[in-house]
Amino acid sequence: MPSSTERSAPATPRDEENAPDAAPDEHAREGTAAGETPEKAAAEEKAPGEPEKAAPRPKAPAGRRRLAMAVSVFGELLITAGVVLGLFVAYSLWWTNVVANQEAARDGDAVREHWAAGADGDDGDDRTAPATYDPEDGIGFLHVPTMSDDDILVKEGIDLDTLNGGVAGYYDEPVESAMPWDDEGNFSLAAHRDGHGAKFHDIQRIEEGDPIVFETANTWYIYRAYAILPETSKYNIEVLDPVPAESGATEAGRYITLTTCTPLYTSRHRYIVWGELERTERIDEDRTPPRELLDADNG
Repeated sequence: MPSSTERSAPATPRDEENAPDAAPDEHAREGTAAGETPEKAAAEEKAPGEPEKAAPRPKAPAGRRRLAMAVSVFGELLITAGVVLGLFVAYSLWWTNVVANQEAARDGDAVREHWAAGADGDDGDDRTAPATYDPEDGIGFLHVPTMSDDDILVKEGIDLDTLNGGVAGYYDEPVESAMPWDDEGNFSLAAHRDGHGAKFHDIQRIEEGDPIVFETANTWYIYRAYAILPETSKYNIEVLDPVPAESGATEAGRYITLTTCTPLYTSRHRYIVWGELERTERIDEDRTPPRELLDADNG
């Protein structure tokens, strides 16, 4: 039987090495001492078949986030600017035509009603229009079949207030236009090519030999196109001379000059068409057009 001394003797190091493994709760206590709780350890254990959780995505640096926001705002501004520009183009090239053509139609009807009332002189002479007649209301209608089907009302002046009304205007500056009924001179006209009625939009269709007809209360003035200048400086006023030398004219006559902007959708240069009076015809009660206009209608 072992003595009491033997029973109370402490275990030797060799005995500790041969001791059985520590109990599970001892392992838990060891893990806790290492700074890991049992709940954390359990949470980190993955159940069988459970997919691995993706690591959280790191946040972008603040500077990069600000840059991305600035790019986004700039893109939205560009889209807004594009929409505004598109609306402006639609307004300039479509809506202004609608408004100007309506205005020109009203003014043209008023001129024809004025003529029908017989207010242009008892002798039927274009030169003797009564003093109450205002040329700003319109002096007649231009017909150019190869350019347009419209009857283009012609008024005094080439300022924007006049031309934006969907009409052609005869020059009152820097060179004063002659009138069709004058014995000689250059009846010079201008009109928009784009927007505001765009009455000379297709001026490039006119060819040498094409008729250009001007209608007044009493007379058809039939001109014939004889020279075309596709591009010249907008400061070139010599094209409006009483004898337009650039057209090849060398002596006084009765000329007509059509001017407008070119190229299309710009106002950098001017497009010029010159014509010379071929004959006049008295307008009958039915206002029967001359053959040049009848042929165009039948063609």
